[in-house]
Amino acid sequence: QVQLVESGGGLVQTGESLRLSCAVSGAAADIDHIEWYRWYRQAPGKQRELLQSISSGSGMITNHADSVKDRFTISRDSAKNTVYLQMNSLKTEDTAVYYCYAWGRMIRNYWGQGTQVTVSS
Repeated sequence: QVQLVESGGGLVQTGESLRLSCAVSGAAADIDHIEWYRWYRQAPGKQRELLQSISSGSGMITNHADSVKDRFTISRDSAKNTVYLQMNSLKTEDTAVYYCYAWGRMIRNYWGQGTQVTVSS
């Protein structure tokens, strides 16, 4: 079993920055089998949107959403078992619940509980 706990959300104004964290804990054997971490978001009335992925091994980053390209950056600190999402130049349309996700072929996928980000103008 793996637990993902997001933190760092809050209320900010347009143009400001936030850094979300996703703390990964649980059975070491399961954590070792995580291949990808991802950040998703879900705005009210919209489908969950995949933002960015990072390989747990190589650190390779894949951006999946043009709307956040060049503004958001996913990263990980393997020593701390933490995944981050640095969000800069925030816009009102970035308002959503942000979710951390972990996946590996040998394990089931895991979701965090989400953290609310609200951007006001």
